[in-house]
Amino acid sequence: MTTVGVLGGGQLARMLALAGAPLGVRFLVVDSLADACASQVAPLLQADWRDFAALEAFAARIDVATFDFENVPAETAQWLTEHTAVYPNPRALALAQDRLAEKTLFREIGLDTPAFAAIDSKADLEHALAEIGYPAVLKTCRLGYDGKGQFRLKTPADLDAAWAALGQAPLIVEAFVPFERELSVIAVRSRDGEFRSYPLTQNWHADGILSMSLAPAPDSAGLAEQANAFARRIAEKLDYVGTFALELFVHEGRLLGNEMAPRVHNSGHWTIEGSPCSQFENHVRAVLGLPLGDTSSLGVNVMFNWIGDLPESAPILAEPRAHWHDYGKEPRAGRKVGHATLCAFTAEEMRERLARVAWALGREIQAEPVLKVLRAG
Repeated sequence: MTTVGVLGGGQLARMLALAGAPLGVRFLVVDSLADACASQVAPLLQADWRDFAALEAFAARIDVATFDFENVPAETAQWLTEHTAVYPNPRALALAQDRLAEKTLFREIGLDTPAFAAIDSKADLEHALAEIGYPAVLKTCRLGYDGKGQFRLKTPADLDAAWAALGQAPLIVEAFVPFERELSVIAVRSRDGEFRSYPLTQNWHADGILSMSLAPAPDSAGLAEQANAFARRIAEKLDYVGTFALELFVHEGRLLGNEMAPRVHNSGHWTIEGSPCSQFENHVRAVLGLPLGDTSSLGVNVMFNWIGDLPESAPILAEPRAHWHDYGKEPRAGRKVGHATLCAFTAEEMRERLARVAWALGREIQAEPVLKVLRAG
């Protein structure tokens, strides 16, 4: 029986294991935490990312290695290539770990980005802001996700505080974009170069963390076709194997590149029930060299992301085609502890279901932007 090794034991590894089980695939997860939530569904090896003796034993028990999050050290991934197959490749992982390299890649493939500059000193920051202007966002080049490692610069009065908070690491400063929408495209590429993408997803965030997603996103300007083309160029340039997400802003009717995630992605969770073949199953298929599955949408899908703690499940489960996912994590502020997905055949049907659920849960404010889009058609 084939075994996939996953570096990282969070909810993404958990969902990969659940998706791979019907294919007859076993999983082995490695994580520094003994109680990582993927251990509920797959064996867990507790080890540090640089414990190479433990990683050698891990590699001996698997047929291929992959990742559940992008902050696994790229040197660990590179070391593993000497012991087993690794997908996606360490180059893709390393690039996505560095915001400066990531933005440079976007420009190389023709995807525009907000204005940005590399920052190595406070003088660099002052000079860059004189060019880029305010407002702007100062970010660490590495190890930032879900709003972490970022500081919003509204006026020059924020510069000292921003530097005190983040100045100990390599940085990038970006112009703040007053975007109209946040979108993502979830794509997958196989070992033999087959490429597929899921319908464009519209996302809403709260405090830098994904709050809700709607798929397919309304698209009256051909943005889905453009987003898919950019995703394909990235996948081919990096010789990427597996599922990944390309996060985008819409500004004045055009797409701007925000970030790339070299893994299955929160904004693609709706695909578990809303697509014939989920992002998780397709990732397993891709890294094992199996044919890719159908990435179409089975109607209209809305995902609630549960942050901090889980609400009451009954209002969701009372709805037709509703699905509940509890990650088995202890509640904690800012922590992703679960999600729920509503599926419907039409936008009108979804509006009714979403309004009922939002009212029952007291989540009207969270759901209103999604309902507004659904009303607009």
